[in-house]
Amino acid sequence: MRHILILGGTAEARQLAGRLSHRHDLAITLSLAGRTAAPAEQPVPVRTGGFGGADGLAAYLEAQKIDVLIDATHPYAAVMSAHAAEAASRGNVRLLALRRQPWAGVAGDRWMEVDTIDDAVLALGPAPRHAFLTVGRRDIVAFAAAPQHSYLIRSVDPIDPPLRVPHATYVTARGPFSEADDRELMTKHQIEVVVAKNSGGDATYGKIAAARSLGIGVVMLRRPALPAVTTVETVQDTVAWLDHELAPTERGV
Repeated sequence: MRHILILGGTAEARQLAGRLSHRHDLAITLSLAGRTAAPAEQPVPVRTGGFGGADGLAAYLEAQKIDVLIDATHPYAAVMSAHAAEAASRGNVRLLALRRQPWAGVAGDRWMEVDTIDDAVLALGPAPRHAFLTVGRRDIVAFAAAPQHSYLIRSVDPIDPPLRVPHATYVTARGPFSEADDRELMTKHQIEVVVAKNSGGDATYGKIAAARSLGIGVVMLRRPALPAVTTVETVQDTVAWLDHELAPTERGV
């Protein structure tokens, strides 16, 4: 039996765990960072919490006799991806990154691409605006530096403590979000600009399509640099890669 560790936190990680959960030749563990208070139910055993950097992850891989490490973390989890690449290399563990394609702009999109969350705050400008923030709880605090704006903030878990600005409305919800629902939400709150990460995938693309249809601009955070490792884009390709890598080697007579 081969031991597979999936670094999760994405829909693809959960889907992959589900695809592999019934296989008798694999022992699957899904690792979650533990930042979400009520994570979705998972189909395999779950390990929650950090590893203690690359050193801690390398020690875990050795102790648990992990054969394959699959990095299916969020595209913006650059630190975790770097730790995964270093730990796998150090322990000579096979590593695969499952990274969904980023969104690409199409006709009608009004994107301003920026590199950091502080750049996104500045991109809103000095004049008061109604902004829809969908960048995750950890990055919300940066917008306290621009209290002149009115913010609509959507997150999986409640923002606690609340953003220290005079005007903020909170929506707690878990995707997927449709274009129609996001268009209705943005119209109701008179949104003038959306701030988003280029996460890719279908689950949160509704806000991008809604912004396009409403003629609203999007401040888009570019993806961070990630380690150059073997990479696939889909769960199906991940399963195919595993089958190839773990297939018995035929020996000549």
